[in-house]
Amino acid sequence: MENVTVIDHPLIRHKLSLMRRKETDTARFRLLLREISLLLGYEVTRDLALESRTIETPLAEMRAPFLAGKKLVLISILRAGNGLLEGMLDLVPTARVGHVGLYRDPETLAAVEYYFKVPEDLSDRPVIVLDPMLATGNSTIAAVARIKRAGAQRIKVLCLLAAPEGLDAFRAAHPDVPVFTAAVDERLDDHGYIVPGIGDAGDRLYGTK
Repeated sequence: MENVTVIDHPLIRHKLSLMRRKETDTARFRLLLREISLLLGYEVTRDLALESRTIETPLAEMRAPFLAGKKLVLISILRAGNGLLEGMLDLVPTARVGHVGLYRDPETLAAVEYYFKVPEDLSDRPVIVLDPMLATGNSTIAAVARIKRAGAQRIKVLCLLAAPEGLDAFRAAHPDVPVFTAAVDERLDDHGYIVPGIGDAGDRLYGTK
């Protein structure tokens, strides 16, 4: 799919399979999501800008690469996005963090915003939006639109799983925003859940069902 990258590293595929199993308990699910988000993070941050600085090693002086420009911003779509956020912060601990609070209306499946707090000066920063499930795409579409209105210009979306229907909707709404995911599953069911999927990511992450 255009502008969609499936990161199918063997370790990611293995850990995702463990997460899919219905008998995987909350603690194990949480740990696996953190581990996978760190692995996904390597790919989604591959094009971060670098600059050379002079340093001293124990043996010699050298020009060494360091991250350049303003710090990366990670924006979690609450609440399940926080599961991806923890692993990404393990990888990039200096990143700035924002949150978008959205819930899915059970009748219309539309996204309803209830919270928004992000760092200032988004226009000069790379932004990665985090949400484990890109199902109908409504929440991710709404979150990215809101983040664009806040000034962000360089945006990527990182999710654990995506449905073809959600990807189609997202690309129609935001053709300029690349999506990175561990897998594209078969379809959505009548309730807007990804099949075969992993169930409700937030409930499994926090043990609320």
